[in-house]
Amino acid sequence: MRIHHSPFSDVEIPDVAVTPFVMRHAERLADKPAFVDGTSGRTLTYGALDDLIHRLAGGLAGEGFAKAGVLALMAPNMPEYPVVFHAVATLGGVVTTINPTYTAGEVAHQLADSGATVLVTIPQFLDVAHQAAAASGVEDIIVLGDADGGRPLAELLAAEPVFQVDVDPHSDVVVMPYSSGTTGLSKGVMLTHRNLVANVVQADAAVGLAEEDVIVAVLPFFHIYGMQVLMNGILASGGTAVTLPRFDLEQFLQSLQDHRVTRAYVVPPIVLALAKHPVVDRYDLSALDLVFSGAAPLGADLASEAKARIGAEVVQGYGLTETSPVTHATPRGQYRAGSIGIVIPNTEVRVVDPVSGEDLEVAEDGEIWIRGPQVMKGYLNNEEATAATIDPEGWLHSGDIGHVDEDGHFYIVDRLKELIKYKGFQVAPAELEALLLTHPAVADAAVIGVPDDEAGEIPKAFVVIRPECQVTGDQLMAFVAENVASFKRVRELDVVDAIPKSASGKILRRVLRDQERERAG
Repeated sequence: MRIHHSPFSDVEIPDVAVTPFVMRHAERLADKPAFVDGTSGRTLTYGALDDLIHRLAGGLAGEGFAKAGVLALMAPNMPEYPVVFHAVATLGGVVTTINPTYTAGEVAHQLADSGATVLVTIPQFLDVAHQAAAASGVEDIIVLGDADGGRPLAELLAAEPVFQVDVDPHSDVVVMPYSSGTTGLSKGVMLTHRNLVANVVQADAAVGLAEEDVIVAVLPFFHIYGMQVLMNGILASGGTAVTLPRFDLEQFLQSLQDHRVTRAYVVPPIVLALAKHPVVDRYDLSALDLVFSGAAPLGADLASEAKARIGAEVVQGYGLTETSPVTHATPRGQYRAGSIGIVIPNTEVRVVDPVSGEDLEVAEDGEIWIRGPQVMKGYLNNEEATAATIDPEGWLHSGDIGHVDEDGHFYIVDRLKELIKYKGFQVAPAELEALLLTHPAVADAAVIGVPDDEAGEIPKAFVVIRPECQVTGDQLMAFVAENVASFKRVRELDVVDAIPKSASGKILRRVLRDQERERAG
């Protein structure tokens, strides 16, 4: 067995709940901005944030919300997001974070599957919230703001503060984002207090933030990258986050300039914009000294081009929702073209031949296996999927193909799993195929990811039409768009005579991908 370790020494991981850990600087930094709303300038200091967390915990407890209860949070990035998140964590509850672009059906599935009893959202999403709640049995909707159809969060803030209840950091789940994992439909990823605390400490050792750092928080907090690397990582470091509800290039650049942002954690499409969009030249980005890209592979040429243009180091890291998320990162000054970085502390990594199960040598491509304290407890109510992802020895099989060089830098070259990564978001082909097959004109369907300069990959469908039916590709793409979140939409569609399948009936997506590569030249 060939196990790769971090060049950094192991770090001590406190055996504590996540909220007291990340808020440990609150009293000392009481007057310092923790979160600044990038659109309005509204500021939440460390002291105010700490007070609101514990008062909301008191309000929720007064409503009967208790340890192991599940609260769903569907909101864009805003200063109140960590208030709700950590109030629930303080009570020993579980937050399930929901993508606000989901359709009512998608939200209802997550509410029902997670067992959520409370849904917190913003006025703009109340229609979807009510539809989803009605379909899932959730009766309590709380709104961040003031709008008909939901109880204002402010009503719960009059309660006496409640402080951290006893939890077992190793076994008690605190957050449950949803991920498609290595295959299939979306599943609840059970992450414990220890998972989150461990990964904040591990990541800090490799790419540590400082109290002086100002970070733009445009990556969504509902996604594990934004949740941990930005929201919790910033709090744990004592830095300041500038939140943006969504990515708008000029608003993003304005925030970098106005708030003298020192670090930007982004995804490859944002690096593409920094490298190529002409509007970038209008803004002063001189305070920015590090751009850290994750969630999807970043091309070496694009990273170099962006660095040359904006004068900041552009590096990348790697992780999974199932690993809380970081497993690899590029420390400052150790950039290597195309590398996802080195193994972070307290983490073991193997490169394994997916056919033989044998460990591979340097520069040989195999599946990346990971073991460490950041690895999830498992998938909610899905022992089969958990067992398929984490083996009996604790190794998480990532589904990503890559290799390590002689200096310990890792590279991802392909995916064993079939998920599509659209702008860093996971799109499960099986979900889109199942949806297409509900259309009366569709006899068969397959979906793959095809390369795209801006998005990384886009979903492309291959569809067999029933002989007696007439339908256009545009009509089928519109049908999909009506039923899924925007990032899951089929962007290209070919009508074909047959879908390539194995003797057992499994879709041969690799055949379709090979055909696409040949067509692209």
